[in-house]
Amino acid sequence: MVDAFLGTWKMTASENFDDYMKALGVGFPTRQMGNMAKPSLVISKDDQGVISMKSQSTFKTTEIKFKLNEEFDETTADDRKTKTVITVEDGKLIQKQKWDGKSTTLERSVEDGKLIARCIMGDVVAVRTYTKEA
Repeated sequence: MVDAFLGTWKMTASENFDDYMKALGVGFPTRQMGNMAKPSLVISKDDQGVISMKSQSTFKTTEIKFKLNEEFDETTADDRKTKTVITVEDGKLIQKQKWDGKSTTLERSVEDGKLIARCIMGDVVAVRTYTKEA
């Protein structure tokens, strides 16, 4: 089910990401860097079903390793310590992060050969678009 997501993806568009980071409570300097970064997303899976999702940019590289439907501890790029669960629903990778009584959802789907990441915090939605690198 995750096979469609495997590979290296380069971000080509980002909409409303500053408002999303504000909603998360990210400070101004980190938001400035986050808005300038054009990360690559590398998604892979090993023989044991462990999925790796690595985000690489000139500012920061973060990587999470997880199994679907199993909660794990995540330290996000903006240094939030979250309890995270990633599931597959309707062909989408759904990443739910919870911390300090708050929660956010990142929905990733592959549409027309592009990876679309919707970052949702309350009524704020950011959309980031990635194209697959050959």
